[in-house]
Amino acid sequence: MNDDQTIVSAQRDDIHAWVCTRFNQLMTEERIDDAMAFADEYFEWLDPDHKEEEETLYHNEEEIHGFYQELIGN
Repeated sequence: MNDDQTIVSAQRDDIHAWVCTRFNQLMTEERIDDAMAFADEYFEWLDPDHKEEEETLYHNEEEIHGFYQELIGN
């Protein structure tokens, strides 16, 4: 894995941990409607069968700019 992939992977792991923690917090507070709305928004992240299959789109702006400069001849 290159540095960018490592960073994105770590960010995904952090988001997943936060989503699970927040969902559990809402359930503990008996805010069931809020928990269900939250889970509806993040269901791909909460479902262990889909967690690793959810695509993360990432781009490196500097790399794209370099490709563009090559295309236009600069």
